[in-house]
Parts: sequence; structure tokens; C-alpha cells
Amino acid sequence: MTTTTPVAVTSADPPVTRKRPRRGLRPLDRAVVIAMIVVPTSFVVFLVWVPAILSMVLSFGAWNGIGELDQITWVGTKNYTDIVDIYPAFWPAIRHNLIWLAFLFLGPTLLGILLAVILDRNMRGSRFYQTAFYMPVVLSLALVGFIWQLFYSRDQGLINQVFNSEVDWYGDSSVNLWAVLVATAWRHTGYIMLIYLAGLKGVDGSLREAAAMDGANERTTFFRVIFPVMRPINMIVLVIVVIESLRAFDLVWVVNRGTNGLELIGALVAQNVVGEASRYGFGSALAVIMMLISTVFIAIYLRNVFKEERP
Repeated sequence: MTTTTPVAVTSADPPVTRKRPRRGLRPLDRAVVIAMIVVPTSFVVFLVWVPAILSMVLSFGAWNGIGELDQITWVGTKNYTDIVDIYPAFWPAIRHNLIWLAFLFLGPTLLGILLAVILDRNMRGSRFYQTAFYMPVVLSLALVGFIWQLFYSRDQGLINQVFNSEVDWYGDSSVNLWAVLVATAWRHTGYIMLIYLAGLKGVDGSLREAAAMDGANERTTFFRVIFPVMRPINMIVLVIVVIESLRAFDLVWVVNRGTNGLELIGALVAQNVVGEASRYGFGSALAVIMMLISTVFIAIYLRNVFKEERP
């Protein structure tokens, strides 16, 4: 009986070893990521935070901008008390800013939302209407002021020519604020329309279908279904309206440098910092007041945003 001895078969190929994936970024990718973080952060720090902090420090001093910084006279809170007590333009400016806020919210903001709802229905020529309403947004407020001068001019303005009147729309302190607000609304309406229209395009269509199946009409669907879903957009619009009302400056400065019925906080800051007064400490105190008012509304907005992101 013959027995065969099993022969071990060995493979000539070396054992296969799997390479472990490299962890982390390559040096070039790491450098790009660092640059994308450092560069924008540097711009924000040096163009926003540093000037804001320096303005807060300078608001406690008196300086005309001429000479070295060691010539600053530190006066404590005197600038703030003078603003509240003996600066006659401050309280009218506060009142005008509040009127500006109420008008923007009740007028062009609601009109922009209405236009967005109408244009969201894909009506014929909607692209043309979107472009027409948004066109004023790309114009600066200074240019808007010059354009509306063609309507408001006392001698050759379109309004006085049509109604055969001689109203000085920009010069009369009893009407110039409302004339400027109408010009602002012309620009603000298209801005709100575009933001809200983008939000409406992102709403799930199944919500509308479910509401229609339940027998809800378009008005009920919007206020009971669409409007609550768009709460983040609503908060953004609210913050934009507040910021626009506080930083209003260009239009009134073009008209009459923020005087004679057009006093606004932003115009007062410019008058005291870059105007003939050259009171940098006083103007910085006004800027700090405006910044604090803005911070209140921004903090409310951020609080709602972070509250929604919590699991």
C-alpha cells in the first residue's frame, strides 16, 4: 500500500496588508482651513470689535481729533449726561428713529410680505415683477435721495407740478420726515419681498396640500400653516427692520445733514465726529448708545436661534 505525503502548498505572493487610512488633513489642506478661519476673523476683529471697543473707551473722554492721544481729557460719564440733559437734538432723534421703526414695520415690511405671497403663486410675469420691485434695492440710499428729489422739488418736482402746489417736501420740518420715509419704503419693500419670497420657496408643498385637503382656504393656510413654519424668516425680517431703522443715515444726510426735522441718531454721530463740531468723545457716546440699542434686539434674535437649535 502506497501512502502519499501531503505537500504543503505555499503561495509565492506576499501577504496582503491593508493600509490604514491617514488621519487628519494634509499640510496644504490644513493651511487652507486655517487661512479661511484666521482671515475673516481678523477682519471682524480689526474692523468691528476694535473700533467698537475704542469708541466705548473714547466715549468717556473729550477730544477734538487734533493732536496726540495723550491730549484726551477724561470726563467720565459727562458725555452721556450731557446727551440726555442738554443736547436738544437727542430726544427728537430717538423719537424719529422710533417713528422710522414703526413705519418700516407697518408699511413696507408688510407690503413686501404681501408681494412675496402674491408672486409665490407663479403668476404670469412674476419674474418681471420681482426684478422691478427689487431694482431699488441695488441703489444706495444716497442715490435714492437724489431720485426722489425729482418728485419732491418745490419748484420743479413732479408732485407739486401735478397738484399745482408749492410744498417744500424736503425743507418743511412738518412733512420732510414722512417724505423721506416714503422714499425709504420704495427701497425697503423689494428687500423684504426677496427675503420672504425665498423663504416661501423653501416651504414644503405637502403642508399646503394637507391644509387644502382639510378644507382650509388660502388665507387660513398662510396664517395657520405657512406663517408659523417660517418663524426663522420672520425673526430675520424683524431684526433687519430694527437695524435698518437704527442705522438710517444716508438719506437724511443727503437731504439736509440730519437737521430741521430729520434728526436721527446716526446723523448725530456723523455731525459730532466728522462734522464741524469735531467732538469725538461726544460722538462716540452717541455711537455707543446706538450700539447698545441694536445689541438688545440682536441678543433677542440670537436667543431665539440658539433656542431652536437645542435638541
